Parts: sequence; C-alpha cells; structure tokens
Amino acid sequence: MKYNIVGRKVNLRDNFKERVYKKLGKFEKIFSDDAEVVVTVTLEKNRQTVEVTIRDNGMLLRAESTALEMNDALDAVVDILGGQIRKNKTKLSKRFKPDSISRYFAEDMTVDEDDYSLEEEDYKVVRTKTFSVKPLSIEEAILQMNMIGHEFFMFRNAKSGEINVVYKRKNGTYGLLEPEA
Repeated sequence: MKYNIVGRKVNLRDNFKERVYKKLGKFEKIFSDDAEVVVTVTLEKNRQTVEVTIRDNGMLLRAESTALEMNDALDAVVDILGGQIRKNKTKLSKRFKPDSISRYFAEDMTVDEDDYSLEEEDYKVVRTKTFSVKPLSIEEAILQMNMIGHEFFMFRNAKSGEINVVYKRKNGTYGLLEPEA
C-alpha cells in the first residue's frame, strides 16, 4: 500500500507515522500493492481529528474520528475500518484479493461471532423515486435541498451539463460530488 500522511495545523512526529504504518499494516493483506492510503490529521481547538481514506480497485473505504490525542483517534479509525470490512466481508471479498479477508479474520478474531450488529445485510431497495433533473447552479441546488429538508440533492449542473450531487456535511458545510472524466 502507498501511504500519504498529511498534517493540517499540526506537525506529525515520526513515531506517529510509524504507528500509522503498524496499525494500517494489518490491512495490507486485504488490499493490493497499488492501494492508496491517505491519512489526514487535523488539529482544531485542542481536539485532533484523524481521517483515513483507502482507495483500491475502484473501492473507497473512509473513516474519521476525533479525540483529545491523535493516537486515540487513530485507534478508533482503525476499529471503524475493521468493522466496515467485517460487516461487508463477503461482498468485499469479490473485489479484493481472493481469500484475503477470510485469512484476515482467521488471524484477527477480536469480534464475538454472536454480535448481531456485524451480521451481513442484503442491500435491498425498498423505494425508487424518479424526478426530473433540471439544470441548476450549485447555489440553487443547495437552496432546493434545504427547502425539501434532505441531506443531499441530485441535479444537472448548469455550467458543466453533468449530473452532480450536493450534500450537507456533518459540520454544517456543503459538499459537491462531480463525476470524474
């Protein structure tokens, strides 16, 4: 895996970087050698946020945690990523190295098999909506999203002509999803 460790408003020490390699290294047997790992540490008001994004074979795993200490936040993020992989292990095994996820769980059995929260879910579409997609500016799309009280809104971008999605982030700001060429 290829690592990119970034510090925002904080200088990262070598021992933290080594801890990142050690903690995330246990996922190396699941992902290919070309997998990209981006670790971003942000310091805001004495709270440290660690965000980890792993990209491999068109799949994206992301987790974020905030704590007083960056090491604690890193531990929480690794646990979240492990939980995401555990929960979707059968579906993910089709996308990543064959049998790597099964071997990962055979070596790291820290989860109680009776834990109902980790049961595999079937992805079941219970409702389908269709609606016209009008050309809008990004600001108009955000306004429309807020007026209907949703967390996201799909629209045709008036500038680019592409289908885009605006969404409300946890911190109250907005995000925009655009298709990649």
